[in-house]
Amino acid sequence: MIKLTTIKLTAIVGLRTDEGMPERLHDLEHADGIETIHLERHDMQRHRLRVETDRGTSCAIALARDVTMQDGAILLLEDARAIVVRAVKERWLMLAVRDAASGLELGYHAGNLHWRVQFRDGCLAVALEGPEQAYLDRLEAFLRDGRARRADG
Repeated sequence: MIKLTTIKLTAIVGLRTDEGMPERLHDLEHADGIETIHLERHDMQRHRLRVETDRGTSCAIALARDVTMQDGAILLLEDARAIVVRAVKERWLMLAVRDAASGLELGYHAGNLHWRVQFRDGCLAVALEGPEQAYLDRLEAFLRDGRARRADG
């Protein structure tokens, strides 16, 4: 029976942009020693989570409350291996509204759902922090009656 070990990562030991790090990571990359943890933006705000690297290494991240992960955070740096956090490209749902009243109603709806939004080119951009269909399900009435429409294709 094979027993899998979980690595406990309790600190950010550096950033890939820190002095000397690009060269060190480059050397590790050539030695096939870089493992990557891909995280969504909302997961980077967490202090405790279990994840796997791109190579299948099980990791238990347990950071102090005053520490926040970011793209390029190095959680493990050894002679032959490093574990680096990479941010997953954010996905956005772009919505155009029929009129000002529909825009106010949609904005109110998005606020009640605590969605992270931006305003871009006259559209409401909703950050997708879960399956897109879950957001579309919540918007079904707006889309069905034409108060809102997708503006992203």
